[in-house]
Amino acid sequence: MLLVLRRCHDERMHSGERRERDSSGSGLTERLLVDLRAETAELDALVAGLDPAGWRRATPAPGWTIAHQIAHLAWTDEQAVLAVRDPEAFQAALENAAELMREVDDAAARGVREDPAALLARWRTGHAELAVLLAACPDGTRLPWFGPPMGVPSMVTARLMETWAHGQDVADALGVRREPTDRLRHIAMLGVRTRDFAYAVNGIRPPTEEFRVELTGPDGQRWCWGPEDAEQVVRGPALDFCLVVTQRRHPAGTALTAVGEQARHWLGIAQAFAGPPGPGREAAGSPDAGVQPGA
Repeated sequence: MLLVLRRCHDERMHSGERRERDSSGSGLTERLLVDLRAETAELDALVAGLDPAGWRRATPAPGWTIAHQIAHLAWTDEQAVLAVRDPEAFQAALENAAELMREVDDAAARGVREDPAALLARWRTGHAELAVLLAACPDGTRLPWFGPPMGVPSMVTARLMETWAHGQDVADALGVRREPTDRLRHIAMLGVRTRDFAYAVNGIRPPTEEFRVELTGPDGQRWCWGPEDAEQVVRGPALDFCLVVTQRRHPAGTALTAVGEQARHWLGIAQAFAGPPGPGREAAGSPDAGVQPGA
C-alpha cells in the first residue's frame, strides 16, 4: 500500500497579504491572465457551434437564455475596459446605482436581440481587449469597480470567477459536465476573501473570528485558509465550494460540511460576486430554483 501524505497549502489571506497579492507584479497578473484566457476558451467552445435555437435555450437563471449569459459577460468586459481606459467615466456611472442595476438587465436584453454571430464576436473582441489592457497596467494600479477599488490581479480573478460562473449556467443549460481544473483555486480564494462582504450586503455584522476552509482540489491537493484551530470550519470538494460561493448550487446539494453554526450560516449567504445579495439556489427538488440574473 502506498501512503501519500498531502500537506495542506495554507493560503490565509489577512489584509496585508491581500495588498501584497494585489501589488506583487506583472508576473502574477500574467499567470492569472493565462488562466482567464483558458476559462474563456472553455466557455467559447461550448457556444461557438450553437445554432440560433441553442442560443435561445433557457439557463438556470430565471428568464435568461444562453444569449443573455454571453451578452452579460460581454457588457461586463466592456465595463472593465472602461474602468481601465477612463476610470473617471466609470466612476461617474456608478453614481446612479438604480440606473446601473437596470442597465445590467437591459444590456443582456440588447445582446439577445443581436445576431448570435455578432454577439459572439463582440464578446470575443471585448475580453481580448481587456486582457491586453490589464497586462499593460503598471504594478500597483488600482481600478474602480462595482465595490471597492481593486488591484489588477484581483480584477483578473474577478473576471475569471464570473466567466466560470456564467459558464456553469451555460453548461447546465446544455447538459454538459465540465471537467474541474486547478483554476478553481482562484475562485475558491475569492469566495474565502469575500466572507465579510457576503455578511455586509445582507445587512449582518460579520463574525470577528476567522473561519477555517479546507478544500480538496481536482487533483486531490488540499487548499486551506484560516487558522487550524478555528471553531468554524468548512470542508469539502473545491468544486462544490465554488458552486456555492457563486450561488450556482445550494449547499444542501453538495458534499460540503460545516462545523459550527456560523459556518453553516455563511454557506447560506456566501457570495463571491459584486452587487446586492443574490437569492441563490433552492435545495434540490425545487423546480423554481434559480440564481439572480446578472450574478
